[in-house]
Amino acid sequence: MATLYVIEQGARIEKEYRRILITKEDQVLQRVPLARVSHVVLVGNVGVTTPAMHALLAQGVTLSLVNRSGRLLGHLQSPAPKNAQLRRTQYLIEEDGDFCLDFARAIVLGKLRNSLSMVRRIGRRRRSLAQSSEEASRVLKQAQKEARKAPTLAELRGVEGWAARRYFAFLRTTLPPEFDFQRRVRRPPTDPFNALLSLGYTLLNQALMTALETVGLDPYIGFFHAEKYGRPALALDLVEEFRAPIVDSLALLLVNKRMITPQDFRRGEDGGMHLRSHGLRIFFREFADRLETRKFHPYGQRPFSYRKIFEIQARLVVKRLQGELPAYQPFNWR
Repeated sequence: MATLYVIEQGARIEKEYRRILITKEDQVLQRVPLARVSHVVLVGNVGVTTPAMHALLAQGVTLSLVNRSGRLLGHLQSPAPKNAQLRRTQYLIEEDGDFCLDFARAIVLGKLRNSLSMVRRIGRRRRSLAQSSEEASRVLKQAQKEARKAPTLAELRGVEGWAARRYFAFLRTTLPPEFDFQRRVRRPPTDPFNALLSLGYTLLNQALMTALETVGLDPYIGFFHAEKYGRPALALDLVEEFRAPIVDSLALLLVNKRMITPQDFRRGEDGGMHLRSHGLRIFFREFADRLETRKFHPYGQRPFSYRKIFEIQARLVVKRLQGELPAYQPFNWR
């Protein structure tokens, strides 16, 4: 099953027997069997009828509303059985400094390993970048050494931040000259490539929140990211290991193949750069396809879609919390 992104402004989601329809001005734009959808994302000015909403909830399909910049406005989902004991365990363990440091270290090492895989892939494919790829690889390997021995969460976060800056400095050298990307800027993204990264990370975070809620975890109680009101810390923890294989690699593909160009962006009222409708269609389509890409996972000893891998990783978090695993094992991108 896949995520359905609806970005046609003024469109509406309706229900027709076992299908959902996307309509606009009494014309049907798309018919989708309800059984093939696991998540519906409404982008901007898109509506939904009450019967369609009821059908989605009855099917267990989450409905998310985001603005045209990709910022999540809210979720609508059917009530799911909550594992009270699991969440009680999660809340108690959050106060265990040693557990938090151990879990956070695994998260950072997973992110660094997958970032290193990205850098090496680029170096192998583009000979002109082989030397800078080697330099970036050395930095990331050194960061792995520093992360393994960091004695506190604060120092671990410092290592992660330092490595991320060097990693993005390398990514800058891989972009077409028309993309003026100097460094990672989040709120708001000040250039087109930052806008792609921000949108991708937001969508990735939504998908991981759904996976965590599916297995009974509270996505707002994490162990690496600092607790902040309204911030889904545990979802953000798991985002780290998937940044490079899903969002960073997709953003690079889109700009280097000229599928998205700087002309596909506009300057918003917040001063940030945001995709126009044409670019949004391309990005959502390609992101949805990326989530359905199948990768080998050692837990099942066979390939799974990234969407299923999110759930597998969430279940590994559960096993770690319940003491069934000695350590959390992040997804290893190969």
